[in-house]
Amino acid sequence: MRSAIVLVGGAARRAGGREKYFFTFRGKTFIDRLIDTLREVADEIVVVARDPGQCERFGHLGDVRCIPDVRRDLGPIGGLHAGALAVHGEYVFVAACDMPCIHPGVVRLLFDAAAEYDAAIPSWNADMLEPLHAVYRTSALLGYLEEHESLSLRSMVRSLDSRYVCVEEIRTIDPDLLTFTNINNLEDLESIDPSAGRARDDVRGPGQMGS
Repeated sequence: MRSAIVLVGGAARRAGGREKYFFTFRGKTFIDRLIDTLREVADEIVVVARDPGQCERFGHLGDVRCIPDVRRDLGPIGGLHAGALAVHGEYVFVAACDMPCIHPGVVRLLFDAAAEYDAAIPSWNADMLEPLHAVYRTSALLGYLEEHESLSLRSMVRSLDSRYVCVEEIRTIDPDLLTFTNINNLEDLESIDPSAGRARDDVRGPGQMGS
């Protein structure tokens, strides 16, 4: 069984307080695009929000579970912990909610690369990794998160038996590496979708890294 976690609990400060998962790209919200992609490659999907109130925003996702952080205000580490507790798969793909172009073929590659390792982490170079576009062995993730001291994703990745997947290998599937596109603000969105600047009213909710 393969699982997926989508982290949506950030405060969206770099997006002017707007909830990035409801930004619209090519006619779909980020969260809808992500869920549609992950349904192709995962047997279950869990969305991790910061609290029960935020979970209520994702009722339209049907069979996708939304759970709140178990330990609050820990950033991505807290979301990973809650998600790892909730999923059932031996391996889990983790994604941030502000990555609307994730490629299903790349996710499959990472699942395959993670076999016999604790994690498969895309790597641009020795210092630039993609820990929030990666696959982890669920038991190893929990083993670290239940006793960790650092909130650093880098420390977490370095502590695991991780396989680093060069982006040049990923480029054979996604030549322009669009899968790693990360949207922090409206200007970033316009860089991949010029029409976004003419349709900012679409950037709304339905009712809102390298390491």
